[in-house]
Amino acid sequence: MIQVGTAPYKKATFALALGSFLVFCNLYLFQPVLPVMAEQFSVSATKVNWLLAAGTFSLALTLVPWAIASESVGRYRIMLVSLFLLPIVGLLMLWADSLFLLSLARALMGMALAGFAAVAVAYMAEEFSTKALMLAVGTYISANSLGGIFGRLFGGITTEYWGWQVAVVGMATFSFIGACIVWWLLPKQQNFSPPKHGFSRAQFRAQHRFIVQHLRQRSLWLAMLIGGINFALFVNLYSVMGFRLVAPPYSMPLSITSMIFLCYLSGTITAKLSGRWSQSFTVTSGMLLGSSVSLAGMWVAAIESIPAMLIGLLLISSGAFFTHSLAYAWVSRKAKSAKATATALYLVHYYVGGSVGGFYLIACWQHGAWYGVVAGGMVLYMMLFTLCVWLRRYEKQTVDASQVSSLT
Repeated sequence: MIQVGTAPYKKATFALALGSFLVFCNLYLFQPVLPVMAEQFSVSATKVNWLLAAGTFSLALTLVPWAIASESVGRYRIMLVSLFLLPIVGLLMLWADSLFLLSLARALMGMALAGFAAVAVAYMAEEFSTKALMLAVGTYISANSLGGIFGRLFGGITTEYWGWQVAVVGMATFSFIGACIVWWLLPKQQNFSPPKHGFSRAQFRAQHRFIVQHLRQRSLWLAMLIGGINFALFVNLYSVMGFRLVAPPYSMPLSITSMIFLCYLSGTITAKLSGRWSQSFTVTSGMLLGSSVSLAGMWVAAIESIPAMLIGLLLISSGAFFTHSLAYAWVSRKAKSAKATATALYLVHYYVGGSVGGFYLIACWQHGAWYGVVAGGMVLYMMLFTLCVWLRRYEKQTVDASQVSSLT
């Protein structure tokens, strides 16, 4: 097993973080430009959201197939194939001349991104020691936020000055270079051996049983639902804030509104801290803390003041990434078997939540401005807190039952 502080740990952690960075750069390249694209294609904010939702939906739908494929050919190969598909699919967007075709290309991008996202944490769970896993997952999630920041800033600033096509070419070039670096640094897997004779029907049926098993394991499914609602709030509060700032009375240019994604940096820090938290406190108490911080951020952002909005976004990022890191690591650690499938199922809930949440919160924005978003967001936060409490009670019951069993 890869241990903390060793050379393989440093290489693997950097390579996986870079891969994560590339995935999220590509996934969120178009998020800051949604207001501009709505104007370019003469569509509503809800319709233009398909440029983001198409990628997250297709990513969610193809996570499990990629995870199942990794059981046959290995995690290492799947991650590399996924990363080298990014520049190819990215350049296909240049031929899109309508919102439908561009959304379709974004859906293909989501499919390509899903390969790396589906199996990276499973690779870590199989190759890293327990202590190294929690720290590596925190670093991996931190890279998610950095990738989200860079992709959005690059997309927003480049689109304003040179157009979205230049942004696409630049990101494709960067993705190819990054994929080569990951290929060079990432150690081949040592603790997982795919079957020699490929993936049989019996193995496919076994994977289906694993999916059912994961969903029936209540602690796993509750963590998956927590991840989905948490992401639905987080990513789409940012989308709505973008529409809020480009509209009167603020009327900010796209290059300036893209800067709000620098607030993700607070999430980069808290994602890293989540690994430390889990070593000293319970994971469920951390989820409740993260959700509370995020909720406070939404209310602070309701104040009609740019500094208050920025503080609100910092709090939203801090809480959301903290909760996500803990829930994500929880699923990879608690899964009794087929860890790649388990983490893929978590991400299915995560990205479906982000996709559906976008249409929900943007509709709240169109009908009630930011206070409509706050009202709609409160419904989701109440669901989030309820799930966290259920998970905490369920785990307490499980621990109590195991203690009684050991005594008898």
